[in-house]
Amino acid sequence: MNLKQDRIEEVLRNGYQLDFADVFNKAFENYKKIALYAGLMIFVFMVILMTIIASLGISILGVAALSQESMKELTLNMETLSGINLIFYMGASILFSSLLSPLQAGLIKMAYCAERDEEFHVSTVFSYYSTKYFIQIFIATFLILVLGNGISMGLNYSGIILIGPMVSLALSFFTILTIPLIIFSDSNAIDAIKYSFSIVSKQPLILLALIVVAVIGSMVGFIGCCVGVFFTLPFIYSMYYAIYSEIIGFDHEGELSINT
Repeated sequence: MNLKQDRIEEVLRNGYQLDFADVFNKAFENYKKIALYAGLMIFVFMVILMTIIASLGISILGVAALSQESMKELTLNMETLSGINLIFYMGASILFSSLLSPLQAGLIKMAYCAERDEEFHVSTVFSYYSTKYFIQIFIATFLILVLGNGISMGLNYSGIILIGPMVSLALSFFTILTIPLIIFSDSNAIDAIKYSFSIVSKQPLILLALIVVAVIGSMVGFIGCCVGVFFTLPFIYSMYYAIYSEIIGFDHEGELSINT
């Protein structure tokens, strides 16, 4: 058993202590180093993505499909989806989100590099698409989304509408360490999900407080100019990194799974 696995097992057996101020300060200091670069990457990626989506919409449905009336009609149709159409739509959304999940890993890696004053590039954000970790990140994200959306859909059909979103949010919260465990601790998708649940459940209140603060901090970008959110959003990934670093840590300085 390697040192990474030893540390995880130790945390699972004995728990851990977290200081809110220490984790927050670490995340914030890290965020200041990656905010501009990561924000630009997210902004450019979103512009490219929206351009591709708009181009596909025009080529398939025509320019008229982008009119205000057509968009309202499309939104209404999406809200009234049911049965097999809803399943197809949800499946496509889950697949698309799972394919984008390595970008989150890239942003967390950027936070790792920033803390060690290591150079990072545009390619850092996309680096996990070309490693052995891609499939594990994809599977983990896919399973979490399928479970969350499946439970939510089942509750909605049962008439318990308000509980579904709460369950999905709870699932997202308890799996916040899944991607860091995959890329830093070499865990496979299933083990990473299980470990994340177990680790988060040992200190749920302080971790919830940290995540809530990170989300609020990320949403500050909506104030004044919505474009600013692209530059505040990286704070969430700095927080994910800081939480993992404080709980699990690293075998030694400079170690990173992707380099192996």
